[in-house]
Amino acid sequence: MPKPLSLAFDPIARADEHWKQRWGSVPSMAAITSIMRAHQILLAEVDAVVKPYELTFARYEALVLLTFSKAGELPMSKIGERLMVHPTSVTNTVDRLVRSGLVDKRPNPNDGRGTLASITDKGREACDAATRDLMAMDFGLGAYDAEECREIFAMLRPLRVAANDFDAE
Repeated sequence: MPKPLSLAFDPIARADEHWKQRWGSVPSMAAITSIMRAHQILLAEVDAVVKPYELTFARYEALVLLTFSKAGELPMSKIGERLMVHPTSVTNTVDRLVRSGLVDKRPNPNDGRGTLASITDKGREACDAATRDLMAMDFGLGAYDAEECREIFAMLRPLRVAANDFDAE
């Protein structure tokens, strides 16, 4: 799909100018608008890279999480907790992976009501190939060097702490 034509101006900077004139200076408006636009750009780029493997970035994250587990399987509740998504989202994500043959589901023997998701050999192959492709394109962040990526991570961490993503201690 061809890239859309570039605007002759930065629409977020223009919106910021208009915002200042109407309501006063609010730097957080331009910052969040930039973050949201960056999210759209990055998600489109990484989804395009993982699409040949029947993945979205969300499904890719679930596969990676399963590869990080010792046995290659985790309870659905643990997947949701680690990916910080609603249980319904986990179910939808894992069900899509099951339909693609990348993951299997079975009752959790340690929890009568729970379900385990297990990565398949096909899932491991897809995960490894998608990872190679994502690393080759720097996960869409090729405009930044390694130090700048560390700075972005550090700058966003307090926001995540404030949202109770994890215990900062």
